[in-house]
Amino acid sequence: MNSIESIVERSEAPGDRPREELDVRTMGPPNPLAKTLELLPELAENTVLVQRNDRVPQFLLPKLDDRGYAYESFEREDDVITLIWKP
Repeated sequence: MNSIESIVERSEAPGDRPREELDVRTMGPPNPLAKTLELLPELAENTVLVQRNDRVPQFLLPKLDDRGYAYESFEREDDVITLIWKP
């Protein structure tokens, strides 16, 4: 299984920034989307949010586009890692 560190290394996300992890795998919809959108404005501008989900957050992605965030999702065997950051 790919570690979070190896995912960040091969992504476009800035590897030298601090990271905050948000695990939403056990939350039912729409809680993962709501929790992520609540947390993002509270983070320092240079923080990369590492969201762990049980699926690709397809409804979150257009909202991130609207808010000016960059992101990448990586599917693993047991979860999906979505990295979210301000470019």
